[in-house]
Amino acid sequence: MAKKSNWNDDYWLLVVQLYLRKPVGVKPLYSKALIDLCLEIHVSPSEVRAKMKAVEKLQLPRVERLWRTYSGNPAKLRRAVELLRQMKGFGNANEFFEGVAVNEESFERDFRPLDEDKSLTPMMLILILDLYFRLSVLTLVAETPEVIELSKMMKVSASKTAEVLNVFTYCDPYLNRQDMIVSPLLRPCNEIWSKYGNWSLEQLSDYAGQLKEYFKS
Repeated sequence: MAKKSNWNDDYWLLVVQLYLRKPVGVKPLYSKALIDLCLEIHVSPSEVRAKMKAVEKLQLPRVERLWRTYSGNPAKLRRAVELLRQMKGFGNANEFFEGVAVNEESFERDFRPLDEDKSLTPMMLILILDLYFRLSVLTLVAETPEVIELSKMMKVSASKTAEVLNVFTYCDPYLNRQDMIVSPLLRPCNEIWSKYGNWSLEQLSDYAGQLKEYFKS
């Protein structure tokens, strides 16, 4: 059965605005601007990006009308978007979420802060897991250059990244650690390991590369 979409044709205006955001064009799948819009309207990144491609090709009459009306007048587009957000209750989170069933397995969960640590998201744990598979156990420390580089990109401390790397050693069946760890991050790290730990290194690296687009803008 196909998943129900939360798409509303009023959202074309938001997609046009995002498409026109510099640099003009279809944005990377996991760019922050695209993800922020997806979280706002509860529509998946792949669907929003497909809509952006439709804007690029002017595939629909509605899109053509919006393009003719707003593409050359960013101020007019901004006012129209502000009005849409006011009418749809975008400024009031409780009002906007009322009646919206958020799928716990959807993309949204990956980009929202962990209950256990608000400085981290599941998406960031995926990036750290990718790094875990590219380091040796002895280099899972805050002083390792790769740990410092990833931490700087994610805007967290290197010690925080190293902490997650250490927790992943307790998820790794090949290490078979017998000592105990008491960490609130063990549960979310186990969930990420269960979902991505059996991916090939190439597949995980490719996905991590796409996710890093989120931190480039």
